[in-house]
Amino acid sequence: MLDKKFHVKKGDTVAVIAGKDKNKTGKVISILPKKDGVLVEGLNIVKRHTRARGNEVGGIVEKEAPVHISNVMLYCDKCKGPVRSKKSILEDGKKVRVCIKCGDSFDK
Repeated sequence: MLDKKFHVKKGDTVAVIAGKDKNKTGKVISILPKKDGVLVEGLNIVKRHTRARGNEVGGIVEKEAPVHISNVMLYCDKCKGPVRSKKSILEDGKKVRVCIKCGDSFDK
């Protein structure tokens, strides 16, 4: 089975462009390829009712829910906003993602 390729990676700063958290930014915690989603730190917070199990206490827990990959864009610190990216090849043959507006690299 082929692995899906996404425009964002774990640790990237992204901006949400649609939904209840529109215009907010956060860091990607994890990528969920089966759901075509990403978990963004501090965004799309939902409440889950959990039952007590063993040493864990029950109650209402707030946690991040996945945001669809199409609803996030990379956030460029230089441009101060969400931007598209393109692949560029450096002199040493390494592929990096760069901002279309300013040309700044996302892969450090």
